[in-house]
Amino acid sequence: MRPEKKNLTKEYLGRLNASPFFIVVDYKGLKVGHLSELRQRLRKAGAEIHIVKNSLFRIAAKEAGVADMSANLAGQLAVVTGQKDISIAAKVVKTFGAEFDKLKVQFGYLNNSRLDEPMIMTLADLPSMDVLRGKFLGLLSAPATKLVVLLNTPASQLARVLAARKDNLEKAAPAA
Repeated sequence: MRPEKKNLTKEYLGRLNASPFFIVVDYKGLKVGHLSELRQRLRKAGAEIHIVKNSLFRIAAKEAGVADMSANLAGQLAVVTGQKDISIAAKVVKTFGAEFDKLKVQFGYLNNSRLDEPMIMTLADLPSMDVLRGKFLGLLSAPATKLVVLLNTPASQLARVLAARKDNLEKAAPAA
């Protein structure tokens, strides 16, 4: 293998090892300006897209421990990788694919588990991890909040009864 190809393979391998996921997309027919726009959107989402040479990416994926992709890599492909949440990157790819009919999701991997195109589209419809964490914390804190309210209710009712009794006694007492 030529040194240039070895360097590209190492670069692909580094990206695959640094990212918990990757999404393979077919960008055939996509113009350079549109690809630049996609890069900007993905950068905002904490991800990036790189056009790959299929044979070298196949070697890098094999070295990274991903299953054999011999039959899956054909055509003009690019790979989306990222450090953050796959659902955010998938959402950007899905939205961009809907806007510009040229981008087609092929497949992906999340923690060495293969994801087909429908699975990636399902991930794109999920809220981000931050939103899910917020909902989870809300679920955890809701019972505690209800418990505090429930425990405070008898004391607050007693305080209201005592305040009403005091008001009644003050009204009933003759003025001096």
